[in-house]
Amino acid sequence: MISRFAALAASMLIASPALAQAGDAAKGKAVFARCMACHAVDPGVNRLGPSLAGIVGRPSGAAPGFAYSAAMKKASIRWDAKSLDAFLTKPSASVPGNKMMFAGLPNPADRANLIAYLASAGRK
Repeated sequence: MISRFAALAASMLIASPALAQAGDAAKGKAVFARCMACHAVDPGVNRLGPSLAGIVGRPSGAAPGFAYSAAMKKASIRWDAKSLDAFLTKPSASVPGNKMMFAGLPNPADRANLIAYLASAGRK
């Protein structure tokens, strides 16, 4: 039987930004299939959502040519593994009032893999 402390420690490791940085980009590409209806990773290709090319390191609300919500423009987030992990967990809680109609990715491994994919896709 796992102690409560061990279970808590394990859950903290799973959700850590370090895990997000250690995600698998190939698996993240498969997770990205859920995002493709609204987003692209090609520079300048905005759909219902903005292009995610170069998202890692970019400030929120800054993809060229996309009409962001006032909430996203005012969010003052620099997208990195930690901020992307928080946003992808539950976008409406991370940036209240944003236009993204996606409930979030509850699985920490899916988020870590997606973040790894987005980081690699931004290096094209």
